[in-house]
Amino acid sequence: MIATFRHLLGVLLASFRSREDLILENLALRQQLLALHAKRPRPKLGLVEKVFWLALRRLWLGWKQSLIVVTPQTVIRWHRTGFRLYWAWLSRHQPGVGRRPLTKHLRDLIQRMVAENPTWGAPRIHGELLMLGFDVSERSVSRWVKKCHRRPDPAKQWLAFLKNHRESIAAMDFFTVPTLTFGVLHCLFVIGHDRRTILHYNVTRNPSGFWTALQMRQTGQFSSPCKFLIFDRDAKFSHEVLVTIEDLGVTSVRTAFRSPWQNGVAERWVGSIRRELLNHVIVMNERHLRRLVRDYVRYYNEDRTHMTLGKQTPVTRTVTPRVPASATVVALPRLGGLHHRYEIAA
Repeated sequence: MIATFRHLLGVLLASFRSREDLILENLALRQQLLALHAKRPRPKLGLVEKVFWLALRRLWLGWKQSLIVVTPQTVIRWHRTGFRLYWAWLSRHQPGVGRRPLTKHLRDLIQRMVAENPTWGAPRIHGELLMLGFDVSERSVSRWVKKCHRRPDPAKQWLAFLKNHRESIAAMDFFTVPTLTFGVLHCLFVIGHDRRTILHYNVTRNPSGFWTALQMRQTGQFSSPCKFLIFDRDAKFSHEVLVTIEDLGVTSVRTAFRSPWQNGVAERWVGSIRRELLNHVIVMNERHLRRLVRDYVRYYNEDRTHMTLGKQTPVTRTVTPRVPASATVVALPRLGGLHHRYEIAA
């Protein structure tokens, strides 16, 4: 009964509607029937259906009354999405506006400058970039400086501190060498941090505090204006040694227990003399070791190049000017032929 009444009411209302509205409503209902009859678990509207409802929304004011499959808000959302796609398509060839973005190379360079110079601000970094020929504004540099990690590396801070004070620092240490007769000899040396130059050395079979203090007296001012002397807490560095060092106007700096890395320059030299000399010879006695160490110190100071010195020697070696390829190069043996120094023949 209710269904019949609804049909009669629909026929009555249709008689008062315009033919155009009836045609559009019929078209809308047929389109939805096609979508509902599709063999899918859930009806989905394709691109053609979406365009149809967008066009119908513009042509017919009563489009919402016949909408069943989706809500009107969905159709409006389709329209906004199409609007964005349309204007994105129009703007695809438009030139960029606003500030020119910084290249990755320039951003990395700014971050590097901030990390390497923790006291610098944006104006200083901007000035360096201008000197390098980069066309960038200070405001852009300031914006990227704020994003950089400003906490410097503690290792780099200590490296800069040591470089600024290395000419006034020296290190002292002992190392042992076994002999042919299974004895043990002790070699004392003092090395400067500035040019890694060996300032003093000596060999003994029975080291003591008095002998070590005597070596400090003989060394005097270590032939360099050093103000600090680093050494470990070995018993051979007794009270007499500390008093002698103080009398010479040098401040003693003792490393912590079992911390050889705190006297790294001296430890590195011990490794060098072992690898380059002592591991290849058998020491006969104290006199023999003293001669070997003397020859190695001469080779180390005058001939051996160092990475930390820019491939130079502790006692600066004269660089030969460019010579023709046909020049004769001669080898000068050092340490009995274990190493050589090369020069241009006269």
